[in-house]
Amino acid sequence: MFETLNLLILIAAGLVALSVFTSLVSFRVGAPLLLVFLLVGLAAGEDGPGGIAFSDTRAAYFIGSIALTFILFDSGFRTRLATFRLAAAPAVALATLGVVLTAGVVGAAAHYLFGWAWTDGLLLGAIVGSTDAAAVFFLLRVGGVNLREMISATLEVESGSNDPMAIFLTVTLIGMITAGSMEADAAAGAELILEFVRQMGLGLLGGLAGGYAIVQIVNRIKLEAALYPILVLALALVLMTVTTLVGGSGFLAVYVAGILCGNVRMRQQPSLKKFQGGTTWLSQIGMFVTLGLLASPSQFGDVALQGFGLAAVLIFLARPFAVWLCLMPFGFSRSEIAFVSWVGLRGAVSILLAILPLISGLPNAQEIFNVTFLIVLTSLVLQGWTIRPMARWLKLTVPARMGPVDRIELELPGGQDHELVGYTVHPASPVARGERIPRWARPVVILRDGRNIRLQKAGKPQPGDRLYILASPRQVPVLDTLFAAATQEENDPALFGDFDLDPETRLAELGALYGFHVNKADADLTLRAFMTRELGDDVEPTDRVAYGDIDLVVRAIDDDHVITAVGLAVEHVEPAEPTLPFFFSREDFSKVARRMAGRIRRNRARAKVMARRKSSYDRKDVSETSSEPASDDLQQPAGGEQAPARDTSTPAPAAGPAVRRPATASARQDDEEDEAPSERQREDRDDEPGDAPRLAAAGHDETR
Repeated sequence: MFETLNLLILIAAGLVALSVFTSLVSFRVGAPLLLVFLLVGLAAGEDGPGGIAFSDTRAAYFIGSIALTFILFDSGFRTRLATFRLAAAPAVALATLGVVLTAGVVGAAAHYLFGWAWTDGLLLGAIVGSTDAAAVFFLLRVGGVNLREMISATLEVESGSNDPMAIFLTVTLIGMITAGSMEADAAAGAELILEFVRQMGLGLLGGLAGGYAIVQIVNRIKLEAALYPILVLALALVLMTVTTLVGGSGFLAVYVAGILCGNVRMRQQPSLKKFQGGTTWLSQIGMFVTLGLLASPSQFGDVALQGFGLAAVLIFLARPFAVWLCLMPFGFSRSEIAFVSWVGLRGAVSILLAILPLISGLPNAQEIFNVTFLIVLTSLVLQGWTIRPMARWLKLTVPARMGPVDRIELELPGGQDHELVGYTVHPASPVARGERIPRWARPVVILRDGRNIRLQKAGKPQPGDRLYILASPRQVPVLDTLFAAATQEENDPALFGDFDLDPETRLAELGALYGFHVNKADADLTLRAFMTRELGDDVEPTDRVAYGDIDLVVRAIDDDHVITAVGLAVEHVEPAEPTLPFFFSREDFSKVARRMAGRIRRNRARAKVMARRKSSYDRKDVSETSSEPASDDLQQPAGGEQAPARDTSTPAPAAGPAVRRPATASARQDDEEDEAPSERQREDRDDEPGDAPRLAAAGHDETR
């Protein structure tokens, strides 16, 4: 017995260590790290070199559920509330309607490819309907892809909140198949909607109440510092199970609780982040390796053709269609919709849900599991490997806001208003270049060459110095910018402009200095106010606003997306964006609608003018016709008397071209309105005239 236990411990520890070591290869070749973990499990399984026979589906689901709880709680814990508010509406649309649409399209394809019943096809669609939180969070936060915050926030919130919807659909469909109730009537639909509202509502309320309870417990009891992270994760597990037992969505509850806990002041918060980071990595490794062990690649050949076909349907049809319908009302551009569609990675959550049909003993359970595994592998290889080049091709990457910063945080005993942060002075940081440390930041210790230097004798900070500063938590981001290394693009004029300007400079002053015309309505606006008006809420460094022949460039912003530095480019540069023949945005439809409305107005005006002109000509013809009999009567009066001879003494007018003039005021009005269509045509042109500001932000939609 003890030998067996020792062997199990050896195998588990060896697989975890092997997964960690293979991460070095992953970073070098650019492979998705979670794909490497999954391949380690496949290699150790019964069909791989490891030869480990593992077929306990219940144990695999148990391990995956605990791991997913830790991953979702930590994901919410690291999501800023400002980020959540920024992308809440589009992310929720993707997490609900997007999952349903994706499941429907994939389910229909599975029904026709496999010849399954509609419920079985929809079950497979529900299983692969949600994106994987672990894969998306890793690629966005660790993968080194710097995106516009609106896009990254939408992807993060969607991946963290769409799992409950996929779980709800999967469990509901399994229950329908098991019970044999396939009727689709109004009563069944109403019951399904009520069940969805109940689960999501209880999950949301449970998350808010559970998050508040966790914060109060941690802040009110005194424990050993190392026990707080254990307590928080234990309470997260309790919250998930209790919410599930009362009929709510436990995974939604832990994600909401994580958001609440991460955005309030909690005791031992720095140590919580570090501990949860390690726990999340261990959870990802354990979940992916376990699911890899459960798979049998020798069975993939029977469903390989259909599996890869369904993967193509999911990646190139179902996901783009769902994302396009969900994001179009929110003003996303074509490039942004295309990128969000491409970052629809499937991962461990889909494989975890594919275990449920095996546990329930459904007829097509093994085929569903194998197809799901093939879809996940295809998604991680095809999409996960190409996210960075796709973002660059779509012109959606932005420079990093700051370079690397070497910072440690220390928790002060009982200190809720201040914390002690330590920085190593980087040679390329603003502090090393002579930038002054603010007065509200109080250095406590300065270490130079391993020795403690008195503050009075330290002088200016030197590269390599270690400074420990007492500051409030809200002031720490300001210190980060002072001690951070310079980014590679910081001094690139092509990105940030040729000159640095004060954001409080008025446009009139700038126009007088550089000799360009400023509209009267914009003269008193500051550069910050003008650029904020043009760019809206989604402001990122390197965004450009063209005014005449110059470009105003966003150099830096703060955490609230307020512009703190502006650059000036003396030559206007049009961003070269890829032209996509699909993913029509709201702006594209607005342009088409404006063109159609203009064409309709012009046709109506032309028809109105022609009708009035025809009416005028008809009246003139009638009057001329009625005057001709009268002249005949004068020439031949009644009674046969000879008409008097015409006086020919007055010379006749000279022959020449006839000039037709409007006989009436209505005719003159008709001729004037005849020119209206051309004027309206000029007004309906898409390009703005003259000095109107032009928006030139890469990947930016001016309607947002």
